[in-house]
Amino acid sequence: MSQAPHSKSPAALGFRMPAEWEPHAATWLSWPHKASSWPGILARIPRYWVEMARALTPGERVEILVNDAAPAAQVRAALAVAGVPLDRVGLHEVPTDDAWMRDHGPTFVTRADGYALIDWRYNAWGGKYPPWDQDDRVPVALAVRLGAARFEPGVVLEGGSIDVDGLGTLLTTEQCLLNPNRNPGMDRAGIERALGDFLGVRRVLWLGDGIVGDDTDGHVDDITRFVAPATVVTVVEEDPRDANHAPLLDNLRRLQGMRDAAERPLHVVPLPMPTPIEHEGQRLPASYANFYIGNAAVLVPVFGCPNDARAVATLAALFPTRRIVALDATDLVRGLGAFHCVTQQQPAAAGPAALTATAADATPPRRA
Repeated sequence: MSQAPHSKSPAALGFRMPAEWEPHAATWLSWPHKASSWPGILARIPRYWVEMARALTPGERVEILVNDAAPAAQVRAALAVAGVPLDRVGLHEVPTDDAWMRDHGPTFVTRADGYALIDWRYNAWGGKYPPWDQDDRVPVALAVRLGAARFEPGVVLEGGSIDVDGLGTLLTTEQCLLNPNRNPGMDRAGIERALGDFLGVRRVLWLGDGIVGDDTDGHVDDITRFVAPATVVTVVEEDPRDANHAPLLDNLRRLQGMRDAAERPLHVVPLPMPTPIEHEGQRLPASYANFYIGNAAVLVPVFGCPNDARAVATLAALFPTRRIVALDATDLVRGLGAFHCVTQQQPAAAGPAALTATAADATPPRRA
């Protein structure tokens, strides 16, 4: 399969981005190795990847990017010691700059005959954390390994900035997608066209700002998530003195007036916020909304806070057929992200979709 870009948009070719709760073939991870992402505690971080693999492998494969053969051997040994079935795990020597697979990995889209990859441009959340060139090449490497077609929108976008219902509706925030540090030449209408063309969505629901401490400029996966058709959870801060109270209340009110692509009003389920967590005077973006929906389990970050139990109970009621795996993410969030930020789902499909020769064009190959 050619890895070149294609002339027709994925939507025109019948592709769509499935909802996260739809069946997966695998979950993709990038093994953590960047010391500056978790200063002083990097040695404590790989255990999260082991626990994610242990929780997810009963329901799906787990595919892990590692920088070279030596880390691969170490990862394999760590997984084996934890009892993770190695026949359910794939290790891939693909170099990365950091571990945030949700943002530097591809977005998978599907149609009846299989899947393809969307290769967004990646600039480390508006140029904040160089270098990012290896992360930006991850979608190319995965397309080659999977033998899958790759569509290149030429748009900067991170996976954590969007959430979909799989039926034509997408959630995002103005703070992130309209930020000039991403696509300064694109307005709201242009961004909506790109999302429609490449993800098959027909309606974009715009929220306002994200939570305090979020260095991604307001990723939606820290505030509001689809959990079923026409149903979302959204975090609310009950303390009016907290800096998150006003922006989250604004988002709640927006959601209460929104409809999905099928013109159904949204059922909005409030999710509490944890007690504020700080490190060296910095407010961390701790949020129960940064959960990940696997085939058999939902990975939920908890923080040793009084609201942990409420958040877990709320999500358990919404996912009655999946096991809720609550993991203390206090160390993980010191890297300014949690479980959704480090995962990327590969939808269940027959294999890479077959594109006809007329779908490919002679546009230049992807940037170096």
